[in-house]
Amino acid sequence: MLVESFGISGIKLFVPRHIGDERGYFAETFRADLFAEHVGDFAFVQDNESQSVRHGTIRGLHFQSEPHAQGKLVRCTAGALFDVAVDLRQGSPTFGQWVGETLTPDNGKQLWIPPGFAHGFCSIEANTVICYKVTGYYSAECDKGLRWDDPAIGITWPDAADPETLSPKDRQQPLLADLPVYFTWSE
Repeated sequence: MLVESFGISGIKLFVPRHIGDERGYFAETFRADLFAEHVGDFAFVQDNESQSVRHGTIRGLHFQSEPHAQGKLVRCTAGALFDVAVDLRQGSPTFGQWVGETLTPDNGKQLWIPPGFAHGFCSIEANTVICYKVTGYYSAECDKGLRWDDPAIGITWPDAADPETLSPKDRQQPLLADLPVYFTWSE
């Protein structure tokens, strides 16, 4: 498995190797030893999956605050999506910066988004399915969000991104400038 880093510390891209023949392929999609070597000691407690029926569906930007902060290992099992992580660690040299990656079943890419980041995505094909492992259970009182199109962050969303697909909750999310400090940077 190939592991790539970004200019924002903590985020990793895991790219499983597909071993294939005329029947299809085989791939290891997760190895605890390799994961721990590259991101540290995190235990996954829950797997989540969601489908976006419409092309251009925007979900996010979401995160959970302490004491129920979550890391996420995200992959796409059907369709295609543009996946985004935004650094919310106050004092980080990359605070407010973002990383985006196109995930598809064919490319097999998986984005690791550690605690301290907001996460969102846009489906770039109809009937897209996203699957992700999380390091903490869902907590309604710690469920937070950030505005998907905050100009201070400047995410370059795909042209397909359709604001009409936002949930009522995501239409009301705060700007980064209005977000309380939920996470602080530590090296």
